[in-house]
Amino acid sequence: MTLPGLPLELWEYPAVTRTNRRFRDTSLTAWDRIFLPGALRDLLPEPPLGPRRFIEDDNRSAIVPEPVAELDGLPFYLSVKGVGSSIDPYSWRPLDRWYGAELSRDPEVRTALRRRPPGADDRLITGERWLRGSPYGGQGAEHAEIALALSERADLTSLAGFRIAPVVKVAELPTRLSDQLRSIRWYRAYPGRFVQELRLVPSNVRVYFHARTTVGTAIGEVFDRFGLVREELATAFQARFLASAAPLLTLFARTMRAGPDGSDCRGIDFLDVWLDKDAVLAPDGTAYFVDLEGLEEVAVPRSAVHEKLEDQIFRSLYEVTFAYEQIEAERVRRFGAPEPRRERFLRLFRRAVAADPFLRLREDGPSVALEVRTKVDEPTLHLDFPLLDP
Repeated sequence: MTLPGLPLELWEYPAVTRTNRRFRDTSLTAWDRIFLPGALRDLLPEPPLGPRRFIEDDNRSAIVPEPVAELDGLPFYLSVKGVGSSIDPYSWRPLDRWYGAELSRDPEVRTALRRRPPGADDRLITGERWLRGSPYGGQGAEHAEIALALSERADLTSLAGFRIAPVVKVAELPTRLSDQLRSIRWYRAYPGRFVQELRLVPSNVRVYFHARTTVGTAIGEVFDRFGLVREELATAFQARFLASAAPLLTLFARTMRAGPDGSDCRGIDFLDVWLDKDAVLAPDGTAYFVDLEGLEEVAVPRSAVHEKLEDQIFRSLYEVTFAYEQIEAERVRRFGAPEPRRERFLRLFRRAVAADPFLRLREDGPSVALEVRTKVDEPTLHLDFPLLDP
């Protein structure tokens, strides 16, 4: 399947990279690259290796529209994070090369950026400090290293059942170019190293934000793109979504370990990342978390473990339910066969968690609880979460 999207041409340059240890036995020297927008070509003294065709994705990412690998029996696509943004973060003004020249404190950069007129596909990596660990339009080493470390911790795409789009390489921008880009800023200079993340993603369909086609805004297009042409295919898609969403709700429990002195427990938590904008759906319905820089291990006192488990469920439960409802409404619109909302959800959720070692359903008449078991197998640390009330 070729991914649809707005075309974007980027230019390849050789780069020093760090490779995910899970992929070191794979020949990936052709990916020892950085991919830069045309607006930055005149900042580099050496010529590019050539152009590469991408499609736009999110604010600062691009995807090669043809599959480059197969993981989990699915096609995966090369996504590059940190290729520049086309919009001023503080207005709707296009972020083109001449605007970059206005912002730059470096006369050589200003001259280079003004050498050619702005193009319709201009975008820039800037030196504006953004989200603490990244420059606006680019990616910072601090965030990329977090994403790479989490990818290395996973079994390719699975972290105890929580699905990720793995970072395969982190490619470093040349020091001189980074210093030049640092001069293009509004208020605050990003002090770290400029890099790009090369990662594998199963699609460019997000739940609601940061994509042109999402479950929330174009569910009919999602059905068409993924070939959900029969009721049983739509139901299987829906069930796989729930099966992958359940680990997303319980990531801390799945990765939990006792602290060194036993007074606390440690597990992976979500910081400034969210299901609706930072995960994509594969053609089979599985949700893969893409933006890994906000997933970090945290420590909580043992007395606060229940609160952390509950908070993590509530954090994404609305987005899970929202996406499920969009899929269900489109299934009914196309194929009919509606059934009571509660009964159908429970039937599919039973199917979703049947083989999950961390989750059980306890049904007590009309009440249904989700029993969350932790990797530290102590009953006092387990949680009963009310999934369905009478």
